[in-house]
Amino acid sequence: MTLCTCLIAGTHFAIAYAHDEAVSWDEFIGAFTLIYRHPLALAAGLPFALTLLTILLVHELGHFFACRHHHIHSSYPFFIPFPTLIGTLGAFILIRSPIRNTRALFDVGASGPLVGFLVAVPALIYGIIHAKFIPGLSVPAENKIVLGAPLILQLLAPVFHHGANAANLLLHPVGRAAWVGLFATSLNLLPAAQLDGGHIVRAISQHAHRVSSILLPVLLALLGFRYWPGWYLWAAVLIGIRFLRTLPIYNPEPLGSRRLGAAFLSLVIFVLSFMPAPFLE
Repeated sequence: MTLCTCLIAGTHFAIAYAHDEAVSWDEFIGAFTLIYRHPLALAAGLPFALTLLTILLVHELGHFFACRHHHIHSSYPFFIPFPTLIGTLGAFILIRSPIRNTRALFDVGASGPLVGFLVAVPALIYGIIHAKFIPGLSVPAENKIVLGAPLILQLLAPVFHHGANAANLLLHPVGRAAWVGLFATSLNLLPAAQLDGGHIVRAISQHAHRVSSILLPVLLALLGFRYWPGWYLWAAVLIGIRFLRTLPIYNPEPLGSRRLGAAFLSLVIFVLSFMPAPFLE
């Protein structure tokens, strides 16, 4: 089902790319009609769908194998189909036994974003190399949606596309799938609650985790007022997660220098991937 919804989203991105246009809600809704009008046309969405599902799968397998390494029972990855502009709400695994020490908690939390990022970057570079330079693409037009540019895209665009500004590049669908993967990575690395970033912060300092879990929804609400209303929903989700039970850590071991280095790398990945305004209309 997630493959189907991602194919629809990918076909929409492929049509916009072929016509040198920004994405739009009308074209996105029109892509749904291809299911019964011309289903074979959805094959145009394969580059986007397969790239995105690969990034999400690698991310979740990072968590899965970290659980296996620490003898933590978990499910295989589940994908979440949803008829959104990006075709999915991501993926997840179910952890079915306690995480008993901080090192295991850190490894489970950090492994997914780290390996997912390693897969997303080459796809993003491919998308930049095959991108189209469209002046004025970043200016919202009627019924068009402008997609934000994370810092890593702003840094790599001039390098791999002849000095072009990221705001004027229409990414190839493979690069757009990488964009979605980076967006999902940044959301997972929000340092609160039971998100991956929350696990990382909690493994370092439980006090810092409690403080960030309280302050982050407030910050997201401010971002929602200033940039993207979707942050209101994320603020509400983080507030709701606080009512779920958080299992105690029975053995708070020090992380050591290698894991602290990985924590800093996770912070760098978050900064490179985060977008205050991922969608503008």
